[in-house]
Amino acid sequence: MKSPMQVTGPLVAEHHLETAVMARKKWTSFYPTAGICLLLFIFVNITVWWLAPSFVGSKLSRNLPPELQSPDTVTLTTSSPEADPRDLNCTFHNFTCLEVYHCGYDDKTVISIYIYPIQQYYDEMGNDITPPMSREFEEMLRVISQSPYYTKDPETACFFIPSIDLLNQNWVKSPHQISQILASLKWWNLGKNHLLFNMLPGTSPDYTNYLSLNTSKAMVVGGGFSSITYRRTFDVTVAVYNPLLEDVHLQPTSPLEERKWFLVSTQFGLNSVYKTKIEGLAKADTKVLVVERCGQTFNYSVRCDSQGHEFAYPGILQEATFCLVVRGNRLGQPSLMDVLMAGCIPVVVADGYLLPFHEVLDWTRASVHIHEEELSDVLAILKNYSMERVLDMRKQVQFYWERYFNSLANITLTAVKIINDRVFPFDARTYDQWNELPNKKAIKSPLFLPLRAPKSLGFTAVILTYDRIDSLFQVVRQVGKVPSLAKIIVVWNNQEKVPPPISDWPNTGKPIKVITTKYNRLSNRFYPYDEIETECILALDDDIVMLTPDEIEFGFEVWRENPDRLVGYPSRLHIWKNDSQSYSYESEWMNAISMVLTGAAFHHKYFSYMYTYGMPGNLKQWVDEHINCEDIAMNFLVTNVTGKAPIKVVPRKKFKCPECVKEMLSADMSHMVERSECINYFVELYGSMPLRPIEFRADPCLYKDKLPGVLKKYTDLGTL
Repeated sequence: MKSPMQVTGPLVAEHHLETAVMARKKWTSFYPTAGICLLLFIFVNITVWWLAPSFVGSKLSRNLPPELQSPDTVTLTTSSPEADPRDLNCTFHNFTCLEVYHCGYDDKTVISIYIYPIQQYYDEMGNDITPPMSREFEEMLRVISQSPYYTKDPETACFFIPSIDLLNQNWVKSPHQISQILASLKWWNLGKNHLLFNMLPGTSPDYTNYLSLNTSKAMVVGGGFSSITYRRTFDVTVAVYNPLLEDVHLQPTSPLEERKWFLVSTQFGLNSVYKTKIEGLAKADTKVLVVERCGQTFNYSVRCDSQGHEFAYPGILQEATFCLVVRGNRLGQPSLMDVLMAGCIPVVVADGYLLPFHEVLDWTRASVHIHEEELSDVLAILKNYSMERVLDMRKQVQFYWERYFNSLANITLTAVKIINDRVFPFDARTYDQWNELPNKKAIKSPLFLPLRAPKSLGFTAVILTYDRIDSLFQVVRQVGKVPSLAKIIVVWNNQEKVPPPISDWPNTGKPIKVITTKYNRLSNRFYPYDEIETECILALDDDIVMLTPDEIEFGFEVWRENPDRLVGYPSRLHIWKNDSQSYSYESEWMNAISMVLTGAAFHHKYFSYMYTYGMPGNLKQWVDEHINCEDIAMNFLVTNVTGKAPIKVVPRKKFKCPECVKEMLSADMSHMVERSECINYFVELYGSMPLRPIEFRADPCLYKDKLPGVLKKYTDLGTL
């Protein structure tokens, strides 16, 4: 059986040199005379012809699972069907292109990927039409096959990857035959749920910026998309991997060190118009360096300036603050990876080019993207960046390189993670998780939990009360109807009056425990009582009679997905006042919130321990003495520990007990002033302002739609 010839490093495409840089050897000299070229051509062809018989029976040693190495062969005829043309209307939400119900078996939040076995394809004349497999593509298959995403069972697979190497379209000699191979795949199904990997799209002379094959409804993980050819929310943009620098290891440099050059250009084979403009930049500023390949010699590790001075590459990139990455024949350039490796800030000059993983990575923090017509003005644009901004961008470049681009494995798995986040958006990584630099000094989330807390144990309602019996019993009746309620604990804060006998309490069908406290303190509501057996606590005031069971149940579901946050109903905001140079507590209805009041809020039991035993300074004592601001203190605590803002649920904004208005503390006009004083005092104790404003609210799906109640999970929601 024939085995596809393994090709080493077919990905490098530096403008006009696509076919020149295929080997990893760094040639030291090449004399471009016609005679030598002819002799080499004859010698190579004779050698290939002579060695061809040895390839027939050879079997390449692949570091792949045995199930991916199939001895089967497939013969295609001229009448074999082809795949349909590329569907331009595919999006993630277009279910004619993607069938997501194949995903999520066994309630897992990890997609499953099946890889087709490697097979040989022949035409009816017996000619091998199997595309040669590069080492890079084999590595990508190996990485996926060893990842948690891999499955051996195609019947339960979410996505399928054909073992057809399409990374470099230069190696696709017959698009018609490749289209036939794709259509012959057992689970092709018009390409639905299929992933095709391509880094170098298009061929001479057109160089399209997409994989110009009949790919039907298949999803393309591509390295050269433009904003026009990219199918939004469907395709995935990746980096053009550069195998020539795979074994290069640069000495790490500090982002804080001063760089010798302000702007460096190291590409060669550029369009003559761009080349002239870049040379003009070097003439206008001595801090601009322009280098190309040295004479007629091709050595990827060396660059020369116009005077013949040699510079080590890519080391020279480490000596620059900004590095140009200009479009070539293709939009995606491997030089971008060289620049990221060196920790230089890329200045991308390619109209419409979508940077790698742009869907999740905020490239405005790590690069400068200018229009091609502005190339002559690039120095003026770059000099507007402050040194503080430059230092932040250098750190971001280094972070992106180390996290997402420093290996083919990282590039592959990052692309798969993006697809996984699309399929399971409730489990998706946040913007901060994708883009924020890890701070070793920061306090990590203390909750060693799965992302979703277990539902089986439910929550414990902890109701703080003093002597409002009627409203207390009404609250108990309401919360007792919530399906996920496990237990009710009433914290009786009145030392002069005994609680009602148990026979007088409402019958909810759930355990009720009354705890009589020794002192009348607001902090009693956050004490980690032994009677609390669930991880989740719903803190309630005895006058929150307006919440419906559906609203409470939905709030608990939101907390299960965010167990390290405060999840509540009434919300508040802190605002900085320039006139007083202090913070102000605001209760007006606004889009932004930074606090949820613990008169009705879910939190993890861990934060009860933290509130009781881990508050800074005398904060807990101060709250008890002033009989105010325990809810603000809890918001400070949780946000300071986790760095995450609270979440408000359901649209309700009215939380006043009609029967309790005269007794409500917030009815006092001085209350707002005292609350503002609390915030400013807490800032002094913490040494900073941990609260984070956020414009976000969680509402049930379809709650506003005029549909029959049977179609809605939560129908009983209060009005604004």
